[in-house]
Amino acid sequence: MINPRFLQPDDLEIKTLGPCRVDSPLASSESASGSGSDHFIHAAEFVRDSHRVLVEDRLDRIADMSPAMLPAFELAGPREKIYFDPKKTRVGIVTCGGICPGLNDVIRGLVVELYYRYGVKSVVGFRYGYEGFIPKFGHDVLHLTPDNVRTIHESGGTILGTSRGEQSKPDIVDCLERMHVNVLFTIGGDGTQRGAKAIAEEVERRGGKIAVVGIPKTIDNDLMFIDKSFGFETAVHTAFHAVQCAHTEAESAINGVGLVKLMGRDSGWIACHTSLASSLANFVLIPEVPFQLYGPKGFLPCLQQRLRHRRHACIIVSEGAGQKLIAGDGLGRDASGNVKYKDIGLFLRQKIADYLTAEGMNHTIKYIDPSYMIRSVPATPNDSLYCLRLAQAAVHAAMAGRTEMVVGRWREQFVHVPIPLSTCGRKTVDPEGDLWLSVLENTGQPSVFE
Repeated sequence: MINPRFLQPDDLEIKTLGPCRVDSPLASSESASGSGSDHFIHAAEFVRDSHRVLVEDRLDRIADMSPAMLPAFELAGPREKIYFDPKKTRVGIVTCGGICPGLNDVIRGLVVELYYRYGVKSVVGFRYGYEGFIPKFGHDVLHLTPDNVRTIHESGGTILGTSRGEQSKPDIVDCLERMHVNVLFTIGGDGTQRGAKAIAEEVERRGGKIAVVGIPKTIDNDLMFIDKSFGFETAVHTAFHAVQCAHTEAESAINGVGLVKLMGRDSGWIACHTSLASSLANFVLIPEVPFQLYGPKGFLPCLQQRLRHRRHACIIVSEGAGQKLIAGDGLGRDASGNVKYKDIGLFLRQKIADYLTAEGMNHTIKYIDPSYMIRSVPATPNDSLYCLRLAQAAVHAAMAGRTEMVVGRWREQFVHVPIPLSTCGRKTVDPEGDLWLSVLENTGQPSVFE
C-alpha cells in the first residue's frame, strides 16, 4: 500500500492518448439537448490541465515541501479542447463484480452526458461483465440511448448484468477493435479496475487509441484515494433500518440481543457510519480492531454486564471482523480472487447463546443479515446525485483522451486518479482516528476487548 506522504508528483500523472485538438461542443451556444435554450458553458468555466487538488491538506504534513513537489491530483471537469471527435466516437460501458446501489444511475448518467452534451450517438453496453466481450459466452450487446435508460435509475442492480472473474485481455481488445469502440467505461471495484489497466496496457502495446476510464464501485467504501464510493450512502441508509429493527427486537425482550451483520470485508466503514447514524448500537466490531471473546475484558463478559444493567443490547459486526477467532480452514476464493470469509454473524450468535446459557442467563437473540437487501435497493437521492456527477466527470475525462484512470472525489473535489493508486491497497478505518473515537464515544464500549 502506498503511503500518501511518500507520493511524488509523477505518481499522480494521468496518461493521455495524445494532444487535444478538437473544439469541445460544450463551448457551442447551440443547445446540445435540442431544447432550444441558449445554455452553454463559457470558456472561463473549462478546467485547465494545470488545475490540481492537493493530496494532503494538513500544514504539518506539507510545511517542509516546496510547491513544485506537492503531490496533487488532476482536477476533473470539461476541457476546452478534446481528443475525440464526438460524431466519430463509439463508446462501450461494462459493469463488473457484485451489484451495488447506483449502478443504473451511473449508466444513465454516462449515456445522457454523452448523447446530449457531447453529441455521441453510438453507445453500447457489454452484458454480464467482462464475459460480454468474449464470443464463446454468446452475450449480445445492448444499444443504449436516452430513451431506454430514462428510468433505469429507479431500479436497483444493473441493466447490463454483471459477473466476476478474469477474461483474456487480448480477446477483450480484439472485441473493442472489431466494434470500433473508442472509449470504454469500466464500472467496478479494484479487480475490475485492475482489469481495466490491463486492457489499457494491451491497447497501448498494439498502438491503439482507446480511452479506458473507470468509475470505482465498492459498497464497502474501501478504495484508496477516493473520499466516498457510490452506493455507500445508500448502504448506510438501508443498514440503518436493519439496526433499528434489531434494537426494537432486543428492547422488547428480557435480556434481548439484536445482532446485525453488515458488509465490510476488510474495512468497517458501513458499520461505523451506521452505528453513528442510528445511535442504537452498544457494540461495534470491525476488521481493523481485533477482539477477544473471553477473559475479564473480553467481548462476551462485557455483553453480559450490559445485559445485567440494561436488559438488552444491540450489536453491529462487519463481515470481515473476528475471522481469526473462527476455527477451521478458509473457504477459498471467489471468481474475482477475493478470499471467502467465514460467517462471523452465525459464529457470534452461537457463541453468545452458549456463553449466556452457561452463565444461567435467560436470553433472546435476534440475528439480522441484510447484505443482499442493501446491495440490491435503488440509490438514495443524494447517492443518485453523486452517481450522476461521477458519470459526468468520467465522460469529460474520456473525451479529453484520458486513459488508465478512475474518477473519484477527493477533498470535496472530483479528480482523476491513476488506476495503480486506486488499487494499491484497502482504505480502512483508523483505530486511532476520529471516526473510531466517535464510535467508541457513541456506544460506550471499551476501546479493546482483550
